[in-house]
Amino acid sequence: MSNPKAIKIIKEFIKQRDWEQFHDPKNLAISLNLESSEVLELFQWTKDNEINKNKVTNLKDELADVYYWLLLLADHYDIDIEDALEEKIKKNEKKYPIDKSKGSSEKYSEFN
Repeated sequence: MSNPKAIKIIKEFIKQRDWEQFHDPKNLAISLNLESSEVLELFQWTKDNEINKNKVTNLKDELADVYYWLLLLADHYDIDIEDALEEKIKKNEKKYPIDKSKGSSEKYSEFN
């Protein structure tokens, strides 16, 4: 299981507040998306794609929120997110061979 310590802490937090009733897969996915958007918002209107150093704390909080919802959604479906990541990287290695993808931002379907 992905980060069992974090899952335990999250579930206890939720249980103490009687929030389990709100945490169906749809709401978990929506929350994950909303928190991801808050990460993106920190970069809106920035120069050189860098956020102000004063906003790094906000970034830290928003990334933690994304991780929170990601872990809950993965846990709901008994997905080990670490294993899933390793599997996905292996799939991407096949989709994006070095000789075709190195230095390129093209999608694999655009390779010649």
